[in-house]
Amino acid sequence: MPAPPLHARNALTPDALLMIDTIAREGSFAAAARELGKVPSALTYNVRQLEEALDVLLFDRSSRQAQLTAAGAELLQEGRRLLHEMDAVANRVKRVASGWEAELAVSVEDILSMPVVFELVQAFCEDRDARPAGGQGGQGAGEPGARATRLRLRTDVLAGTWEALVTGQVDLAIGVSGEQVNPGGIELKPLGEVGFVFCVAPHHPLARVEGPVSDDMLVHHRAVAVADTAQRLAPVTVNLLPGQDVLTVPNLRGKLEAQLRGLGCGFVPEPMARAHLEAGHLVRKAVSRTPAVARLFYAWRAERGALGLGRALAWWLRQLDSDATRLALIERHAGRLP
Repeated sequence: MPAPPLHARNALTPDALLMIDTIAREGSFAAAARELGKVPSALTYNVRQLEEALDVLLFDRSSRQAQLTAAGAELLQEGRRLLHEMDAVANRVKRVASGWEAELAVSVEDILSMPVVFELVQAFCEDRDARPAGGQGGQGAGEPGARATRLRLRTDVLAGTWEALVTGQVDLAIGVSGEQVNPGGIELKPLGEVGFVFCVAPHHPLARVEGPVSDDMLVHHRAVAVADTAQRLAPVTVNLLPGQDVLTVPNLRGKLEAQLRGLGCGFVPEPMARAHLEAGHLVRKAVSRTPAVARLFYAWRAERGALGLGRALAWWLRQLDSDATRLALIERHAGRLP
């Protein structure tokens, strides 16, 4: 006797959303079945049950790959958001007893200093691990739960940093532009400003140009651009000219490497380019357009009511309240200060 059809609400379980996410990520039912510990026929059956409950087709059966339909893509997008929200709820519930989050997720804009970020991570872990676990509701050195706070770090680019915060993927975003629309419930504080310089390798054709480089010259030379990591918000494009050849790379380290090799030209954050300019590995060129200045902020989702901010997030906010820490995040891209 066939199983009764599922009601749409009953069908949209966390397991069903995770199943769709895994199939889309793996690209095939067979690969997803292996990751989920199921046989492919069982996974196919579960997908069909979900499709019947929702009365839509989620996957294009004419494709050899697990190709989502428009309805499937919408379910994937909203499903991922719901899974993140469920994780966030579980996180908040777990810290009711001690005030410490089960997990703290932090997004760092790619423009900032990763050595300084990892110094902060090290200080957080040392401070966290120095607090003995145990007891109930204690304060100070005996605070329970601190050692259970897992830290999840990611880097994002341009609008992707803001998107990670507003969609609930992270609890703290360091290096947002502040130009995005605030949906409410998010607090921002200034981080600092980053200036950009236009530079090329010494053997690049533009290195020999006398005087400022005009847009009419630039359009004939390949630009190196970093891809915005935003998936839902409109991606930001900076300093690219219509018709210009573009080499797109995943991060600023890749952009710097490409320009050092003479593969293209473009604006680079001055603190990142400084050592290469001083060593003569890059040449700074004047341009007819005004170089951009990025005004950066750090932002977090403000918790209201009795629960308040988690103690792990509060620890990071205390560090970012330091002028020296904010300056180091922007300026120091090579090793520790003596």
